[in-house]
Amino acid sequence: MRRSRVVLFASAAAVVATVAALAFTFAPSGAVVGAQPGGTEVVHGIVMKTRSGTGQSVTNSNMYYHGGAVSLTSQVYVDYWGSQWASGFSSGGYSSSQAQTYVQGFYGNVGGSSWHNIDTQYCQGVAVNTQNCGTSGQHITNNTGLLAGTCTHNTSLPKRISQSNIASEAVWAMTNCFGGYNANGIYLVFTPSGHSMSGFGTQWCAWHSETTSNNQPVAYGYIPYMPDAGTSCGQNYVNSSNNSFGNGYFDGFSIVGGHEFVEAESDMNPSTSSTVAWQGPGGGSDENGDKCAWNQNGGTSTNITLGSNFYAVQPVWSNASTTGSGSHCVTSY
Repeated sequence: MRRSRVVLFASAAAVVATVAALAFTFAPSGAVVGAQPGGTEVVHGIVMKTRSGTGQSVTNSNMYYHGGAVSLTSQVYVDYWGSQWASGFSSGGYSSSQAQTYVQGFYGNVGGSSWHNIDTQYCQGVAVNTQNCGTSGQHITNNTGLLAGTCTHNTSLPKRISQSNIASEAVWAMTNCFGGYNANGIYLVFTPSGHSMSGFGTQWCAWHSETTSNNQPVAYGYIPYMPDAGTSCGQNYVNSSNNSFGNGYFDGFSIVGGHEFVEAESDMNPSTSSTVAWQGPGGGSDENGDKCAWNQNGGTSTNITLGSNFYAVQPVWSNASTTGSGSHCVTSY
């Protein structure tokens, strides 16, 4: 059952954050609204290369299984963190409630789609170094009803948002909004326009990682307000013009948010080699979303229809299939 709550201020729960995060990066194209002052915090762990070609490279080799956990029946929990979500704000002629409608429409309908079906080829419980699960192991399922809950945490944000703040908020939302621990849960923290962790808009678009709660691993991700970074994080990447629903202006929410979701689902606990699930030979910058981000490796981003609307998505790496041109970056399976 989907949960939707607005929660007044409460202090964040104590949490131990892991030292790994996988960031979706890009070449910056100018200043970002609300960038945090005082230098950039480095997201701990390996990051995907920027569009300008710096940093670690993705490969065009298949991913392989490292022995860690995948999310077998994924449940996405969306936490809108900050009082601005409760009071409402606008950006680029669109309201925050329109942004939420777009985000929730994507996660609420992507389950059962041929795009999400790409991840069903990946599994757990097979031999390390397996590239194709076939009928072996426990596979990710293409379950409907992926969006299990939303929460608006009506509280003041830290002046300078850190990764540990975001990890604490994910656990707070899990405990106070979403009914407690879910081994298949992916907890996504969204911050409002003008309030993002430093590095957004200059080094990365979003990231996913893991933390712990009562010695249990918690998969979580951070999705800043994508339009603040403009075209660097996907605005109008697929749809060159904007419409009343937000296609074009909000393209980044589904491109970047979808990227982080399929990665977290197939690699829930990326902090150490003993918990990694599916990555390519390039390591943490070589997950199924990284390989095809910004149309690398011959992929083509496109719109997919979900429910009564369409959403921009990037291709996802498929070990088991290719496009007509031979690319492993596909948009259906």
